[in-house]
Amino acid sequence: MFDWITGFVRQAGYGGVFLLMLAENVVPPIPSELIMPLAGFAAARGHLSILLVVLAGTAGSLLGALLWYVIGRRLGLERLKRLAARHGRWLTLSPDDVARADDWFGRHGGKAVFFGRLVPTVRTLISVPAGINSMPLPSFFAWSTLGTLVWTALLAGAGFLLQSQYELVADYLNPASTVLIALIVAWYLYRVMTFRGGA
Repeated sequence: MFDWITGFVRQAGYGGVFLLMLAENVVPPIPSELIMPLAGFAAARGHLSILLVVLAGTAGSLLGALLWYVIGRRLGLERLKRLAARHGRWLTLSPDDVARADDWFGRHGGKAVFFGRLVPTVRTLISVPAGINSMPLPSFFAWSTLGTLVWTALLAGAGFLLQSQYELVADYLNPASTVLIALIVAWYLYRVMTFRGGA
């Protein structure tokens, strides 16, 4: 995955960073922890501007977040509960889990979106409860923008500052990204096999 992302960013530039970060929010196993540092590294080599890298990554991430927000808004709480009751094992959610998550989100709102955007995997999923909870779009967008900007700047900045040293860890990122995806799949399968539905 490391080699593929590197080649794509070099060929497609800012548009590639935008598309990869959009895809990362739609398909979580594509990790921003690889995309943005590599884009930052490309900026350190003079191929891209670090500022435009951060802005492109943030824009792509926000578009993906808005997609999941709309899905959550269209889905709604009651429909999600019905889906959880019918397909809870495959969603690894019970109706009780849905209700608890909605209650928690209702209490934390903007803070949940901001900090959620800083946590891998959660940063994609946090948009759904925001939509389900009917969080006002301007508020969702503002908190998402702030959190996403911090996240992409930190990752791109790390790649930019490491510069040539970044190549030393490249050999570790390929297997690490593969292991990360395998762990996500294994965790999901474990949740499916041990799932116990609620009311």
